Amino acid sequence: MEDLGGSSHGCGDTSDSEEDGCSGNDFGTSKLGTKEYWEDAYQKELETFKDIGDVGEIWFGEESMSRVLRWMDKAKIPENAAILDIGTGNGAFLVELAKHGYRNLTGVDYSPASVELARNVLQVEDLTDITVKEVDFLNCQGKLKGFDVCIDKGTFDAISLNPDNTKEGKKLYVQALKDALKDKGLFAVTSCNWTKEQLLDRFSEGFEFVQELPTPSFQFGGKTGNSVAALIFKRVH
Repeated sequence: MEDLGGSSHGCGDTSDSEEDGCSGNDFGTSKLGTKEYWEDAYQKELETFKDIGDVGEIWFGEESMSRVLRWMDKAKIPENAAILDIGTGNGAFLVELAKHGYRNLTGVDYSPASVELARNVLQVEDLTDITVKEVDFLNCQGKLKGFDVCIDKGTFDAISLNPDNTKEGKKLYVQALKDALKDKGLFAVTSCNWTKEQLLDRFSEGFEFVQELPTPSFQFGGKTGNSVAALIFKRVH
């Protein structure tokens, strides 16, 4: 679910109004929040990869991966840390993590075509010791546990766009994340739909805010803002 044809996918308009906060429906739903959309998209990506070896584009661009990797360096995340890539998409971030020296990597996605694509990409890179699973993160029923670091680059955005019971989906996501992380485990989330303040509210229970990662800013009407939010949280009990 992580990537597809350009950085704007899944990015909806969020409200600046404080009263909107993290309400049950902060912005309009979209087909980008449906499993059918992603399965179709990754089936096309898989066919393209098999034809010409193109892994597809990276959601938020390569800088989004470099940003998290720089944080991991500064945070001194050990190379044997158990790392989960939530919504791994084509597995591009798993490749970068492996090249960076991380050895205990798992990627999950609910799209069978995504999982097949990621496994193909990893095989071409000779990274066959990385685990990629077909898992619906919202309904994994405790199958994902014991991770030191969980990384999300757009998956929570897509879940938030699901036309079917988006409020419940967001709650299930937070619970699944709590279950997956060890105590004091770290969560890195990159979002183009949620502001820093909204993410702080959404992950206020069971998590402690650690830091905000620098992202590109823009100026409009005399105000400065960010089109992407990247935050680090720590799991606390």
